[in-house]
Amino acid sequence: MLLVAEPSLGEEEKAALAAVIDAGWITMGDRVRAFEKAFAETQGVPDSVAVSSATAGLHLALAALGIGPGDEVLVPSATFVATANVILHVGATPVFVDVEDPALPLMSLDDAAAKVTERTCAAMLVDYAGYLPDAGRWRAFAEAHGLRLIEDAAHAAGVRGAGTIGDAGVFSFYGNKNMTTAEGGAVIARDPAVLERVRNLRGHGMTTSVQQRLSGHASGYDVIAPGFNYRMDELRAAIGLVQLAKLPGWNATRKDLTGLYRTRLADECPDVTVPFAEPRASAHHIMAVLLPDGVDRQRVADALRAEGVQTSVHYAPLHHFTYYRERFPGVSLPRTEDFARRELTLPLHPKMDAADVDAVVRALARALSSQREGIAA
Repeated sequence: MLLVAEPSLGEEEKAALAAVIDAGWITMGDRVRAFEKAFAETQGVPDSVAVSSATAGLHLALAALGIGPGDEVLVPSATFVATANVILHVGATPVFVDVEDPALPLMSLDDAAAKVTERTCAAMLVDYAGYLPDAGRWRAFAEAHGLRLIEDAAHAAGVRGAGTIGDAGVFSFYGNKNMTTAEGGAVIARDPAVLERVRNLRGHGMTTSVQQRLSGHASGYDVIAPGFNYRMDELRAAIGLVQLAKLPGWNATRKDLTGLYRTRLADECPDVTVPFAEPRASAHHIMAVLLPDGVDRQRVADALRAEGVQTSVHYAPLHHFTYYRERFPGVSLPRTEDFARRELTLPLHPKMDAADVDAVVRALARALSSQREGIAA
């Protein structure tokens, strides 16, 4: 089965894990700090805070920026559910916003503007598929309305500028991302004081770490906030340091494969739309395509699976999930709903080559042709 996503792990990662075990210190320590500095350098920022997941990072970013009960946060519905869940975790209210267009599935600035109220305090941008929103337009929007900007950059590790559009940016290193620590994430922030608050909240609000106390650099600790246990451990950081060195090459491969997909799909499946036709910075995290109107997506997915090609959907609209539908009834986002109805995610990862792309596109062309013949009959 050619998978939608597949981590690249090998002997270097095994050696890095063994070195941590041999050293005898497996919780947050020197490797975590080294990974934070290395990731910050990759993103072109002064520092970062490593955390247990991107979900944890988004929660911490909202908390560190003081967003809480009574506040409203603009958020796209075309995203993973964690993006909205964390808004509820801090006691704020998510306000779902449509995408610009099915072919440009990033949060619509016009729809966001229409939904600003006196309670709106922030907007949560999402770098869908690794593509960055328009930084200048969103900064102007935030300044005009006095809003905080938080960027869910879970798909965009390794892209300069990702995570820096607003006040804070959060990245994911989950197993299906462009680089992985199995579970894990990182937070960056424009204001060093905000990032320091994220660092403090990550570890129960404690002012010193266990390592600092055991090494004699601190004799005790204070608790200055009711924080969380969102720490990264040394094992994950060790894997992350190895993966981070490979990330530029992997992202370059993803870019090349995406370009090949666009060419081959235009030749073999001209009625399939590939979003983000206009060039923009991207980590090329997933290969999302839009099937033609009237096509049964599940039948296409089943046909591809029968030929050894896995597919997925990114994503079902959040406002259609039972919890959000019942809590926020009557939400209508026609462009998001059109996108979600037609979107299909094809395999894209650095273990693939040109022959794999050709095989996927030919299988998709056969599946679509079979449906058209069935409809004609």
